Amino acid sequence: MSSTSRRGWLAVILLLATAASARAQSFGFPWWRDAQFQRDLSLTSDQATRIDNVFQSTISLLRQKRQELDEQEAELSRLIAANADEAAVVRQVDKVEGIRASLNKHRTLMLLRMRQVLSPDQRVKLNKLYEERQKDQKKENDKRRPDNKQGREE
Repeated sequence: MSSTSRRGWLAVILLLATAASARAQSFGFPWWRDAQFQRDLSLTSDQATRIDNVFQSTISLLRQKRQELDEQEAELSRLIAANADEAAVVRQVDKVEGIRASLNKHRTLMLLRMRQVLSPDQRVKLNKLYEERQKDQKKENDKRRPDNKQGREE
């Protein structure tokens, strides 16, 4: 394998590792504003402000992309319901997936930039908080499922 190929593969692996770590900041709410998270992470007010600036500078673009995605998905559904020719559907699928990829790219970059504000120790703590939250949410979802006998009285 040439050194260029190795560097290419290394870049891909590094990108995937970064993206996987970045998802740990996707709590679904502005965690950097939450007093408990600030305490748990020893987040300084400067860090919280910097993270909020990253969020604020990106959120309008993400909302715009989301709206565009919703509109194009609706158009795709309309084409399918109208039994449009396959070429038209393929063009629309390409458009939808291009927008989805752009949305995901911008979101991932936002999360990466937020993560870069944190120290290595804070990143580890954030990942642990994310894992705990995921476990708690899974337990809650399992309790709510009607087919789950543990969550029901018998």
